[in-house]
Amino acid sequence: MKSPVVASRQSWFARNRMLLFTVIIVIVYAAFIEWFWGWSTILRQWAEVGALTIIAALALLTSTYFLRTWRIYDYFPQETRGRFPALFRVTQVHNLLNIMLPFRTGETSFPLLMRTEFGIPLARGTAALLVMRLLDLHALFAAAGIGFAIASSHKLVAWLLWTAFLLLPVAAFAARKPLVRLAAKLLPAKLQHFVAEIENGLPANASAFARAWGMTVINWLVKVLVLAWALRLMGVVPAAASFGGALGGELSSVLPMHAPGGVGTYPAGITAGAVAFGASSNAADIAALARASINAHLLIIVSALTGTAISLPFGRRRAS
Repeated sequence: MKSPVVASRQSWFARNRMLLFTVIIVIVYAAFIEWFWGWSTILRQWAEVGALTIIAALALLTSTYFLRTWRIYDYFPQETRGRFPALFRVTQVHNLLNIMLPFRTGETSFPLLMRTEFGIPLARGTAALLVMRLLDLHALFAAAGIGFAIASSHKLVAWLLWTAFLLLPVAAFAARKPLVRLAAKLLPAKLQHFVAEIENGLPANASAFARAWGMTVINWLVKVLVLAWALRLMGVVPAAASFGGALGGELSSVLPMHAPGGVGTYPAGITAGAVAFGASSNAADIAALARASINAHLLIIVSALTGTAISLPFGRRRAS
């Protein structure tokens, strides 16, 4: 039989396991930043840009994490009701793991964390994550498509193709029930409960789908515009190139070829996107673009750490 002291310790760890895990993640992440870049180097580079600009950009980027959390809160209203702070911490830990681990392997933490904190089955959490990531990709590609449609010499065809692509999520949502029924017919009986959980992980109705889609668009619009603004202040011209750079960096972060911490891949995405949208490709301009892309990447890195640090006081489990 366990003593009261041992039982009390176990109870404390059970209530605070997410807090402890988050603290460990924050410490490891901060140490990674110090090891790879050095906090003094980051602060020195940011001093050249301007303290007020950096603070404003960090505040706006951090605000998008609350919007991401609200999207999940709305997606699982029954399970997360009244526990927004705990969900905010979960989403921040998931975000840090996504940034730190290569090839998007951090995504696997989302269904595990949602099951641990809110009792959501793995299949349902995975299905919800898949829907949200597809909406994320769609929003970014649709935004990039606007630039290419504007630059196209066949504008009518380009805009028709863009409109068709824009409406793809609506078509996918409309086809969800026939696809689920087909899966139920094809899969053996012992897997039927997985099919049911996957169906539960999809938007329940048109209203829920519209809210998830709308919050996705607003989230990425804010994040991309803030990054584009920061890149423009760092000397990336023309304005279209700043927008393309922001899109390129964010696309690199949601695609599978993501390096640990986004090192190399995120700045490369910014550079490629900026050049595709009109940035000069001569040596001097590319060098300046490379410096700006690294600074923008550091903004993303530190905003993720800031968001997770903000989440630390939240979400503590109540004693039973």
